[in-house]
Amino acid sequence: MQSSRPNHDVLVVDDSPVYRQLIEELVSGHGYTALLAANGAEALQILSEKAPALVITDCMLPDLSGLEICERIRADKVAPYTYVILISGHQDKTSVIRGLEAGADDYLVKPFDHAEMLARLGVGRRIVELHRKLEDKSAQLEEVASTDVLTGLPNRRAIEEWANRQLSGAARHGFPIWVVLGDLDSFKEVNDTFGHGAGDIVLRTFADTLRRLTRISDMCGRLGGDEFLIVISHVSATNIEIAINRFRELFGSLSFPFAGQSVSVSCTFGVAGSESGTIQDFDALVRRADEMLYQAKRAGKNRVCLTKLG
Repeated sequence: MQSSRPNHDVLVVDDSPVYRQLIEELVSGHGYTALLAANGAEALQILSEKAPALVITDCMLPDLSGLEICERIRADKVAPYTYVILISGHQDKTSVIRGLEAGADDYLVKPFDHAEMLARLGVGRRIVELHRKLEDKSAQLEEVASTDVLTGLPNRRAIEEWANRQLSGAARHGFPIWVVLGDLDSFKEVNDTFGHGAGDIVLRTFADTLRRLTRISDMCGRLGGDEFLIVISHVSATNIEIAINRFRELFGSLSFPFAGQSVSVSCTFGVAGSESGTIQDFDALVRRADEMLYQAKRAGKNRVCLTKLG
């Protein structure tokens, strides 16, 4: 009876066409698809192109050994986990130990029992599936750790990691890069007058508008409270000011129906950056943008203040 579980590719590496065919016929129909390689070079090519979850490889091959294939697989820290079964005509303990030390998960001796091979593949499949679940859970936790819960935007940590990569690129290629701090004006009054639920609506609307107007090559996120941060590159000082003012005017034109009233909320921005890409200190850019934001607030709010550094 064929397994109802997801299909798994099995890379079979053996210079013997008889053993390749034997293993292919054995695993077919049991929820596996066999990918065949007659030598180490072919095996590495298939590993690179197909990334099979399971590998069955003979120890002795005409070019690379099965041990070397194991070592190559384990040296790749980026690829998903691959379960490796070594097969050999030798059953001495030294060969087994060398295989396991090279990174193999299991070891079978030729001629092997067919039922035992399938059972050991089943163990490998369960381990691979467990690794995949753990990797998915880890990715989900990483996303949660870098995402603002209320708005779904990246948080300060995620922005900083991304911005530092952009700053390195700006220094290398000399393109402009800007840090923009945005703050909602009189946001406390919205919370105090209409409640925190109304304040959350304003924050989510601001975030959604910001997300829609931010290019895929740039990044926006929430620092906390009613303060947001944008990192923008490849834009001149004149055009960055025009773009932020356009956003400010768009958001200010929106109307929120709170308690039977039509409420508008304005926003203020501080911008700091470099047209030559020479500034590498992200925290320094954030501090200067914050100074510009404070300056804009003191000048009457609902405006943009910009400074160029370098």
